[in-house]
Amino acid sequence: MPSTEDTRAPKDRPVVPPTRRDRIAASGSELIGGPIGRWAWYGTSRLTPVRVVALVAIGMFALGMVQKMPCYEWAWFRGASSQYTHACYSDIPHLFLGRGFSENLVPYFDQLSGDMQYLEYPVLTGLFMEVASWLTPGGGDIQHREQIYWMVNAGMLMICAVVIAVCVARTHRHRPWDALLLALAPAFALTATINWDLLAVALLAAGMLMWSRGRPLAFGILIGLATAAKLYPVLLLGPLLVLCWRAGRLREFGVALGGTATSWLLVNLPVMLLAPEGWKKFYTFSQERQVDFGSFWLIITQRTGRSLEVETVNTLSMLLMVLACAGIAGLALTAPRRPRFAQLAFLVVAAFILTNKVYSPQYVLWLIPLAALARPRWRDFLIWQACEVMYFLGIWMYLAYTTSGDAHKGLPTEGYQLAIALHLLGTLYLCAIVVRDILLPERDGVRRDGSDDPSGGVLDGAPDVFVLGQTARPKEYAAHTVEASQRVSWGVRPPGAA
Repeated sequence: MPSTEDTRAPKDRPVVPPTRRDRIAASGSELIGGPIGRWAWYGTSRLTPVRVVALVAIGMFALGMVQKMPCYEWAWFRGASSQYTHACYSDIPHLFLGRGFSENLVPYFDQLSGDMQYLEYPVLTGLFMEVASWLTPGGGDIQHREQIYWMVNAGMLMICAVVIAVCVARTHRHRPWDALLLALAPAFALTATINWDLLAVALLAAGMLMWSRGRPLAFGILIGLATAAKLYPVLLLGPLLVLCWRAGRLREFGVALGGTATSWLLVNLPVMLLAPEGWKKFYTFSQERQVDFGSFWLIITQRTGRSLEVETVNTLSMLLMVLACAGIAGLALTAPRRPRFAQLAFLVVAAFILTNKVYSPQYVLWLIPLAALARPRWRDFLIWQACEVMYFLGIWMYLAYTTSGDAHKGLPTEGYQLAIALHLLGTLYLCAIVVRDILLPERDGVRRDGSDDPSGGVLDGAPDVFVLGQTARPKEYAAHTVEASQRVSWGVRPPGAA
């Protein structure tokens, strides 16, 4: 991965201090001495922005581990309800025993004895889980081994968290401080060690960094690896195709697509050929899975009292996703300015989450890095995070209610439906803000200094060769500057801009 030393923006584009552009950031900075002054010197300290972001991410990750301590010490092992009332549930220790890692079974090759015949995770995630089991000592009682397995995984996932923070900080060269949104995100800390999603998120973040540096092959390889760890990263190829089409950069897209297919096949093909039944379990499980927690489909079934057939939900979810993607493509081809890659990436992943038949609380990790790049504005980000934290608490309190018997300790069904609605509304709110920024680029904070697409790589500053309809605003203007409300050209700093 690129070194953290090269953190400063090019000389003609200085680092953007968020405390001068964002009221919430300015108010929050009072805790550490107030907003940065106009005479501050950048690059004079060993604590570069990227290093600060990485340290903050480590600190928040550690706080998330502390939040899991009641479960680590006893709640995972003494009845189901306790881990929910303490909101510290994690799949990791339970699947150490439930998926055969405690017995040294080989994922995908060895059949399991429970209701799940094979490991239901993609190949690269299965390898991650297996490596953690190799690092877990074999002696001692099973509870102690489960604790060590969780701790080993937490250490490996912390490395992933640091990679994500560094990559997000470096993707927008002159806006490294935007990565503090990710590093300080409460939902990131709370959900980081529930499952293994951070592996795919780290690979995707590294891929986004490579694309921003104009390296489509490296981007494709990393997206292929991310897709081998979790399915959703492949969705980014859709908006990238539309943007490359609009900018006439289809050759670079072809290179990225080839890299994605090659790396995915190299990881999957050995298991696909040698253990086909185990390999396809992830895909069949995803198809056969019933309507589950966190989705609006669950609200429908609970409110109507009627179950929905899996095939029907699969078809309707796919149809809604296709319609959403068509709308995003139309937006990308008709917008006044070509949307930024991070904006469309956020929208397409959010559409997948909103239309899916399940929303596990750790899925918020998929969106947090993309949100920090797509809409680096503290007010909107915190509104969304508040909704996600409420959902995080809501699902555990609902499970506590359903597992506490006649005591009914926790949140009843109606309360959980409200928590789902908060999650849906919070995500839709942030989507609406991103769409507004695309339609009104002068409202886009990233573009207010004349930038085009800092994460766009070969797309950054490229002229359009294909658009649909009439653009609503003159193409030669980018935005209005903060200081003088004057219009500036794309990629050109306004006179006297800091």
